[in-house]
Amino acid sequence: MTISIEKQLEQYTLQHPQEVLLVAAEVNGELDEVLIFRGFSSSLMRPTSSDPDVPVLPDSAVITGIDRLLGPYQPEQPNYIERQLSWAEFSQRLTPN
Repeated sequence: MTISIEKQLEQYTLQHPQEVLLVAAEVNGELDEVLIFRGFSSSLMRPTSSDPDVPVLPDSAVITGIDRLLGPYQPEQPNYIERQLSWAEFSQRLTPN
């Protein structure tokens, strides 16, 4: 069974709790930004379901960039580690389960 991109990103933030991921994606033709921190995802542009089983990033989402930041996330002064990584670049950092 394939693990969704969202779950892989959430797992990464559990393994790296000092980091926050800011994911830019296209969801159903609309741009979205998703913040992922310590295993939880939340959309910054659309309503996020309170049910953790409802994905914030559906399987059909197209990742356009991933920013790595040091936590805690401060929108007025983000502390970037890396910016605009592609999914292909970022996925190489993931540890297989």
